Amino acid sequence: MSFLDIALEGAIATLTLNAPERRNAISSFEDCAEVEEACRRLARDPAVRCVILTGADPAFCAGGDLKGMRDRTGIMEADGPAEMRENYRRGIQRIPLALWELDIPTIAAVNGPAIGAGLDLACMCDMRIASEKAIFAESFVRVGIVPGDGGAWLLPRVVGLPMAAEMSFTGDPLDAQQALAARLVSRVVPHGELMAAARELAQRVAKNPPGVLRMTKRLLREGQHLSLASLLEMSAAFQAIAQETADHREAVAAMLEKRAPRFTGR
Repeated sequence: MSFLDIALEGAIATLTLNAPERRNAISSFEDCAEVEEACRRLARDPAVRCVILTGADPAFCAGGDLKGMRDRTGIMEADGPAEMRENYRRGIQRIPLALWELDIPTIAAVNGPAIGAGLDLACMCDMRIASEKAIFAESFVRVGIVPGDGGAWLLPRVVGLPMAAEMSFTGDPLDAQQALAARLVSRVVPHGELMAAARELAQRVAKNPPGVLRMTKRLLREGQHLSLASLLEMSAAFQAIAQETADHREAVAAMLEKRAPRFTGR
């Protein structure tokens, strides 16, 4: 059975981690390859304007496979530190790179526990909303390991360094309301309303020009490490492209004519 279910509805793609028997833990190289390939496939589809990532109940993602860690199976099968390092490179680390490079806006709809790599997976998305049943924990220290999937880079950018340090050094969980207070998520909704809320947000994103959405996301990404001068140069180049599109002309015309725009991606 596939680890990842992909559903397309108009301009919105929904990716569902579908291994509820292991609480959607990432346990094999194949799991990682499925997520990476889905990102590549969606990036090639100009019709997709927003992506929702969620998990099959009862969990969002339990992170790594503890039994695999104990038994040294799956991604954890290695003959010494050098091979284990390589396993991370060709396994779990493919996911943050794939999601980070995906120019389509992404929403994590966190329906339950997001633990360890599961929390980091949510942080790889641009936006996060949570069910009241969501639990978040940067729990690597609790099992005697460090964040191997980029969490030490991702989490501080979401909640700030002091909160990321507290979460990483203690491994203590946050419930949904605590995550909201920490700005880890932008809203908390009743469990049964989570996917409707995620789709409503996705629709508000997807009504905008697809090319401009992708360029805007790229600017936000690059702005986290570029100097202001370099980002301004990149912004000028992107703006020059945007202003030559049919979608730009349609947006201006629709606003002046007080009607809904009709974007074609051109």
